Amino acid sequence: MQKQAHPRQPAGPADAVLLVNLGTPDAPTPAAVRRYLAEFLGDRRVVSLTRWLWYPILYLVVLPFRSPRVAKLYAKVWMDDGSPLAVYTRGLAEAVAKRMPDVQVDWAMRYQKPSLTAAIRRLQSRGARRIVVIPLYPQYSSTTTASVEDVANRVGGDSVRVLHDYHDDPAWVKAVADSIREYRARHGAGERLLFSYHGIPKRLVDQGDPYHRHCRDGTDAIATELGLPEEQAVMTFQSRFGREEWLQPYTDKTVQALAESGVKRIDVVCPGFAADCLETLEEISIENGDIFREHGGEALHYIPCLNDSPAHADVMAGLARRELAAWA
Repeated sequence: MQKQAHPRQPAGPADAVLLVNLGTPDAPTPAAVRRYLAEFLGDRRVVSLTRWLWYPILYLVVLPFRSPRVAKLYAKVWMDDGSPLAVYTRGLAEAVAKRMPDVQVDWAMRYQKPSLTAAIRRLQSRGARRIVVIPLYPQYSSTTTASVEDVANRVGGDSVRVLHDYHDDPAWVKAVADSIREYRARHGAGERLLFSYHGIPKRLVDQGDPYHRHCRDGTDAIATELGLPEEQAVMTFQSRFGREEWLQPYTDKTVQALAESGVKRIDVVCPGFAADCLETLEEISIENGDIFREHGGEALHYIPCLNDSPAHADVMAGLARRELAAWA
């Protein structure tokens, strides 16, 4: 089990900030992973197949076979206080609370615990009348941000304002660039810098989802801040699921191709993730690191997310203040 403590706040402040991340199982066990995946993959925003077609696949094929395997992967990255995603999201909320003593600050997950619905109701019960919800997804997508909007607006109504995105926020761009710069100052620089984002089905972008554009614009802004030559910054997409075509180029295929072309060291950063999680610590650092070495590369260096760093807390506090100030 993992700790779910929330920043202590006195009852009374009418303004509140709620940081919301994707979600995580509460233990690295098949049963806990099954509960998480059932809720996550049961969201129509994530899988849009008709329920009569999708549910038999989900409950008879995906969950029985995927849950034990994924539980083993979680066990590789689990921390003493819980899953990395929960640990860092909680720490970020605590750091933001210190920067905003006159505002209630809390955190939640879209899937599993701590529940987004419960968090909004808890803030309201403490007297919050204006709740700024910050989905910890810098780039907007109908598969992520919109799902948070669905729940937040249904539960909170007029008392809730949901941040759309922050992929081009100058403070966020600088914070990510600084984290890359600081990592490379300590560990040296690779021959390429991969910007790996969680993929989504290409169909959604064709239908108007701005996610790919947000990833592209953010990548360009960070690369410009770093002064990177265009050929050194490579944008890729990871974590594809199912048989449908997803956004390309795929991270694993790109990592393999770079190794086979003679590149010996690459650095990978994941600006779409606010906090380290299974997809960064296991899929990128471990799995893709193995792919790179197996095909002739020598070292894949994963650059951590902003997590609960002071710079990240400053960014979140700045976004929250901006949203509160803009509230009509």
